[in-house]
Amino acid sequence: MARAHGATASTRALDPLVLTASGLVCLAAPAFFVLQVRWLGFALLVAGLVVAVLVDRRDPAGLARERGLVRDLSLIAIGLCIVSSISLAARLDDWSMVQFGLVLGGAVAVPYVLSRFFYRDRAIRFPWRGGGRWGRLQWGWLAAVLVLGWTILPFYFISSGVYLNWPVVDTPDLIARLFVGVGAVGIWDELFFICTVFAALRRHLPDMAANVLQATVFVSFLWELGYREWGPLLTIPFALLQGVIFLRTRSLGYVVTVHLLFDAVVFLVLVHAHTPGLLDGIFLV
Repeated sequence: MARAHGATASTRALDPLVLTASGLVCLAAPAFFVLQVRWLGFALLVAGLVVAVLVDRRDPAGLARERGLVRDLSLIAIGLCIVSSISLAARLDDWSMVQFGLVLGGAVAVPYVLSRFFYRDRAIRFPWRGGGRWGRLQWGWLAAVLVLGWTILPFYFISSGVYLNWPVVDTPDLIARLFVGVGAVGIWDELFFICTVFAALRRHLPDMAANVLQATVFVSFLWELGYREWGPLLTIPFALLQGVIFLRTRSLGYVVTVHLLFDAVVFLVLVHAHTPGLLDGIFLV
């Protein structure tokens, strides 16, 4: 049965085989980043792409179709393979920061180049301004993000002890490195999880299903990065909300701003936790 080319992601019917293929590929993320069993991650990627081949061959145009499922899931698979090539444990030495930059940058750049110049389509886009000017709701949510972050994050990081998953930052140089690292990873998160993973999934799945799957990848990455213990209770809603916000605003700039505001609080909390007395007047914990 051929899939309807004109259906939008919000109205597209949920195809069980498409969901199976996409789910297998996205489940490679917890295998790589949570369980840290690489062979299982690769096996899930291969299984997902095999199912995607079966899905594409149902279509009369087969694998040559512009929006082939194999093509789009391969972009996600390649990105996950690149990210999984290094440990995501937070480190602030020169080589670790260069390595992080090269690998995470490659996980965005390689799928984009492959999609744009090899597949010759535009599965991956970076719509910075999207829907235009921000309204009161958008500005209000930015304020709410700061308040929620200030209220929740110090308690989470300090009471659970997860701040110890990040290096001690007790000198101006280390604090500056942490600031750059947290901000850079926050921007990368939206380039990869929203503009690459979510965008590719939405070409074949309804918005809700695509959002749940991108959140699975997002939260798995954050787990290895250090957001452990009961961190998923925070990161799962955040990942899902970022997907919804992007659907509403169509603006990469806005979701990046939300993320950077949240990460600004994360940065301050990490400095506060590792250097008692420096920022005690800012937080309640």
